Amino acid sequence: MFAIIRVSGKQYRVEQGTQVLVDQLDTQVGGNVENVEVLMLGDGDNIQVGAPTVAGATVSATVVRHQLGKKIRVFKYKAKKNYRRRIGARAHQTLLKIDSITA
Repeated sequence: MFAIIRVSGKQYRVEQGTQVLVDQLDTQVGGNVENVEVLMLGDGDNIQVGAPTVAGATVSATVVRHQLGKKIRVFKYKAKKNYRRRIGARAHQTLLKIDSITA
């Protein structure tokens, strides 16, 4: 069984027992995340599509760890003006383990 969920405004396809990397959540490591929106459920040929969410469907997940994503470097310049700037940023992320998907 798989589900399409929305966490922090982004959509992810998850299955029970898998891990998914999402934008940082305000939940402690080892804590449960219950407030995810289930947009679609699928089990073989049986597919339920929500409008906008599937009624009665829940996805339970546990926070495995918080981490930083890959560094993204941005370089900006202005031609002929000796203006050069290099900026780096790393996104804060949370790794979730999907415990159960119930319809």
